[in-house]
Amino acid sequence: MEGEATRVMVAVNESTIKGYPHASISSKGAFEWTLNKIVRSNTCGFKLLFLHVQVPDEDGFEDMDSIFASPDDFKGMKNRDKIRGLHLLEYFVNRCHEIGVPCEAWIKKGDPKEVICHEVKRVQPDLLVVGCRGLGPFQRVFVGTVSEFCVKHAECPVVTIKRSAAETPQDPIDD
Repeated sequence: MEGEATRVMVAVNESTIKGYPHASISSKGAFEWTLNKIVRSNTCGFKLLFLHVQVPDEDGFEDMDSIFASPDDFKGMKNRDKIRGLHLLEYFVNRCHEIGVPCEAWIKKGDPKEVICHEVKRVQPDLLVVGCRGLGPFQRVFVGTVSEFCVKHAECPVVTIKRSAAETPQDPIDD
């Protein structure tokens, strides 16, 4: 439909090196790529949808269905309620508002591969962007990759953004 914003879902996660509230190298890379290569200067033509999937028992946060669409949505919360996942989403929502890109962000709990594909089916974005650590075949056997699963199973086009060699930590499983 003409005039309707293109909806791009970006799956984001926390850094395994720095921990919350820092976004992973792959998540930041996927987000920056989306801004630089897709959105560019057409901020009104897109709506970014940020999904963070927490692994069960990660932190006990149960309010998974709240949607945050502006920096004010986070300010209304008491500091003690601003737990890990919300700090992560706040980073991306604040960045979008700084440059005028409409967005929404939410948290779900479960296996990231399954939940991302379920949310794609539920929300029906035009495109899914996921970061990729660029693991070798040996590492993939033990860790598995969310991006590979999404490419095969998500019900929309999927773009995977591999982090650059310069950004790769000493242990490539870290992010």
